[in-house]
Amino acid sequence: MSLKNVNTALAIACTLFVLYLGLSFILAPGASTPGVGLPSWPDGDGGGFLVMKGIREFSMGLVIGILLVTGHRRALGWVLLMEAVAPFGDMVNVLAHHGSVAAAFGIHGLTSALVALTGLLFLRETGKARKVPAPVPA
Repeated sequence: MSLKNVNTALAIACTLFVLYLGLSFILAPGASTPGVGLPSWPDGDGGGFLVMKGIREFSMGLVIGILLVTGHRRALGWVLLMEAVAPFGDMVNVLAHHGSVAAAFGIHGLTSALVALTGLLFLRETGKARKVPAPVPA
């Protein structure tokens, strides 16, 4: 299997997972919350913040999917590297609020690492494609 095929499969998996995660937080924030590793439900009307998280996740999934479908593979690599910051921030947030260490590293940290690795693989793939020798003038 070529690097391009592996990258495409990884990007499709990232897109589908992030879209699913976003929709879960938008449509059922109460059901999605226990899985993020934070120790308690937000006070008051904190559910609105979870919907905001869902919208962030959903829009990130749309960006990945659109770049993949339109063939902007190098830009997709850079976007994946940038988007790896979000689960890393979630990991730091869970740890800062004395949440589950296992969830912080096992869910958010691992997700961040996998998204960053996928981005690096896309940059590696497209870096090779860009090293085409220039035509020799006649």
